[in-house]
Amino acid sequence: MDFFPIFLNLRAQPVLLVGAGTVAERKARMLLQASATVKVVARDLNKQFLAWQAEGRIEHLGKEYHAQILHGKRLVFAASSDRALNAQVFTDAEQAGILVNVVDDPDHCRFLSPAVIDRSPIQVAISTGGSSPLLARVIRGWIERLLPLGLGRVAAVAGNLRTTVKQALPVSQRRRFWQQLLEEKRLRSWSLQDEDQISRQIRSALDAEVKSTATENSTSELPSQGKVFLVGAGPGRADLLTLRALHVLGQADVILHDQLVSSEVLDLARRDADRIDVGKRAGDHHRSQQEIHALMLQQASLGRTVVRLKGGDPFVFGRGGEELEYLRQHDIAYEVVPGISAAMACGAYSGIPLTHRDHAATLTFLTGHAASPAGQSSNLATDHSRPAVQWEAIAGNGRTAVIYMGLKQAGRIRTELLRAGIASDLPVALVANGTRDNQQVLHGTVNELQQLASRIEAAAPTLLIIGQVAALGSTLSWFKNHPVLLAAA
Repeated sequence: MDFFPIFLNLRAQPVLLVGAGTVAERKARMLLQASATVKVVARDLNKQFLAWQAEGRIEHLGKEYHAQILHGKRLVFAASSDRALNAQVFTDAEQAGILVNVVDDPDHCRFLSPAVIDRSPIQVAISTGGSSPLLARVIRGWIERLLPLGLGRVAAVAGNLRTTVKQALPVSQRRRFWQQLLEEKRLRSWSLQDEDQISRQIRSALDAEVKSTATENSTSELPSQGKVFLVGAGPGRADLLTLRALHVLGQADVILHDQLVSSEVLDLARRDADRIDVGKRAGDHHRSQQEIHALMLQQASLGRTVVRLKGGDPFVFGRGGEELEYLRQHDIAYEVVPGISAAMACGAYSGIPLTHRDHAATLTFLTGHAASPAGQSSNLATDHSRPAVQWEAIAGNGRTAVIYMGLKQAGRIRTELLRAGIASDLPVALVANGTRDNQQVLHGTVNELQQLASRIEAAAPTLLIIGQVAALGSTLSWFKNHPVLLAAA
């Protein structure tokens, strides 16, 4: 983020504008709409500035600029046609600690003026960081068409009734009331009505909600129960998050997230949601599975909307099934929002089709823990002995095996594959940090598995893809045109 987005209250605040031509006029118009006290320094005032001066809406401080004029000003705009003058205004404002904007000169701006959609009190600001003001205006046009002109009336009425709703409903119920009330179809309908009509309908809905709450309280003293959403965050890229997952993140009161969930995905969540890192990686367990279960129950019992956010898909080696079993045992409402699994995403972003008519008709997912020899301890929560993997049944010609969490087990997996009679030159690919900008793809053979694994950072989430299809990535790779690294040596 190059610029911090902020909305300033400039009502009755002095703002200096250096220049009084066409460009300065655009800035002055917005400042006047924001009820700022506009003071102008310019040798000549254009027709519009003269009219504003006659109406008493601006004050002309004089023809010549000097640094003392900056005293007491909240903001400064330099919008003259004199580049040297603009540069001097910038230098003086910086020394005085006053926010300054030199119009059409991003290198001399402490703040930027965005393209604005005004549905007061709703405002949407779009900025390209000064790189392309025209693009910002194009985007503004797109969004303008999405937002009804009367949306500001709805916001104004809702704002006027906030105190009434606070007095009528408990904290745990207010946000749910507003979420159910302000759905798109109703908003668009209300945008065509006047404020009295909107107010009557919101008050009617509030009365119904209060009566419903009174009925619930008369039959039970227990707090209303929340709900847990088990959400797949996908492989890490924020733009691979599903629309449903994005919607749920916007409703969350608390987010219990894994370590593999990227900061880009978390940035899309409701800002004031509590975020608790419950991630588990080999040798680094922030919370045990039992603690995660207890947290879900505790938060839902408080009437909160709980998002259990997992990397990939919650039902693919995500222990989602165990968590739903626990929630069901405790009569907690839940919903599952699937995500793009790591296997599917890593295959796609490395150019490896996991199935292919000519190369693979079967596909098997397993974990590096499952690949351990029978009876050997793993770091899963329950240490049951496992039957040995039948490698000859899941790997080899016509088959694809995808191994999660197999990086540390790569040497053992190589040994087991060779012992099972799998050809030593069968293609393999290791995909680390799949779909992210630092994605790394290494290609080689079964015989080279351990050498390939040694070239990947131990903490990087990595998938092993074993089978003829793995070789296709060397020609079908597309993501960011990263060169595919061939062989281990």
